[in-house]
Amino acid sequence: MIPEPPDARLRVDDFDYALPTTAIAQGPVEPRDAARLLVLDRAASAAGQPALSHMVFSEVGELLRSGDLLVVNDSRVISARLVATRPGGATAEILLLRPIPNESDRWEALVRPSRRIRQGEAVALRSGDRVEVGEAVGDGTRAVRFDRDPYLVMAEAGDTPLPPYIRDRSTSPSRYQTVYADPPGSAAAPTAGLHFTAELLQSLEAGGVARAHVTLHVGLDTFRPLEGISVDEHHIHREWYEMPPETAAAIAEANRNGGRVVAVGTTSVRVLETAVRDRLGSGWTDLYITPPHDFKGVDALITNFHLPRSSLLVLVTAFVQAGMGAGTPLESRDTLLAAYRVALAEDYRFFSFGDAMFIA
Repeated sequence: MIPEPPDARLRVDDFDYALPTTAIAQGPVEPRDAARLLVLDRAASAAGQPALSHMVFSEVGELLRSGDLLVVNDSRVISARLVATRPGGATAEILLLRPIPNESDRWEALVRPSRRIRQGEAVALRSGDRVEVGEAVGDGTRAVRFDRDPYLVMAEAGDTPLPPYIRDRSTSPSRYQTVYADPPGSAAAPTAGLHFTAELLQSLEAGGVARAHVTLHVGLDTFRPLEGISVDEHHIHREWYEMPPETAAAIAEANRNGGRVVAVGTTSVRVLETAVRDRLGSGWTDLYITPPHDFKGVDALITNFHLPRSSLLVLVTAFVQAGMGAGTPLESRDTLLAAYRVALAEDYRFFSFGDAMFIA
C-alpha cells in the first residue's frame, strides 16, 4: 500500500511561540515615537545576509524615501465597553462590535454572561439608559437595541475597550487613539499607527513622504485566537472598510513614480488587498490573508509584534514570504519568529502598547 502524503496544510500550532508575560507592554512609552523599531530586510534574509537592525521609531524616516506613500487606518476607537446592571442587580458587560446594517438603534455585541441573559431582557447603564439584549447573531455575539442614539450613549456610559492582556487601566484613553483618528467605529485600535506623532508626520511630509488614509473599523478578530487544527479552518469576521478615491489616486501616483506603498498596520494591508481583489472603494471585508499570498497593493509594512496563534501573525508571515522570492511558508514563519526571538532577547515590548517592526 502506498502511504498517504502528509497533510501539507499549515497548522495552528505552527504559529505558536513562547512569550513571557513580562514582555507584554502594559502602557505606552512617551513620547509616542520613542518606541523601538526592529527592521527586517526580506531580500537580505533571502540572500542569507544579516537582515535585522535596531532603531527608534522616530528614525523611521531613514527607512523611507521621497515618493513613498504611507497608508494609515484612520478609524477611531469608540467607547464600546458598557458595564450594565441586570434587573436582579447582577452585573453584565456589553462590548459593542459594529452597527447592524440598516438599523440605527441596534448593534452586534459580545454580551457577558450571554447564556444567562434571555432574549428581550433589558439592562441598565450608569447613564440611566436601558439596552435590550436580543437574539444571537452568530459566532457568540448578540444583537442589542438602544433607546436613543448609540453614540450618545457610549459618550456618557462607555469605556475604552483596552485589550484583555492589558491589566493596567490607568492609561489615558487618548493614548489608545492614533493622532489622525477620525471616523468612529473600532472596538480596538489600529495599533501600528500609535507610534506616530504629529511632528513626525510633518517631518516625513517635508521629506517627500506622502500620506493617505483608509478606514477599517477593527472588530472582534483582533484578539480572537486561530480556531481549529489547520490555519485554513479559521474564519474572519466581516469588518467595514473604505478606501477614498483620493487614496486610490495617491497609490496610482506612487506606483507610476517608483515610490513604495508602505502600509501602517495589518488593517491597512487588509483594506489595500481587499480593494485590489474586489475593485471596490468600500464594503465589508472578510479577507483572511495566509501564505502564500500574492500581495498586489503593499510594498513595505509597519506593524507591531502580534499574539501567538493569531491571524495577524499568519498575515505577517505571508508578507515575509512574499518578499523573499522563494521558500516555503514555514521557512518564512521561521524567519519571522527568529526576529521575534531576537526582539524578546533585546527586551522589546509586545502587543498593542509595545514596539514596532518595519518589514521592507
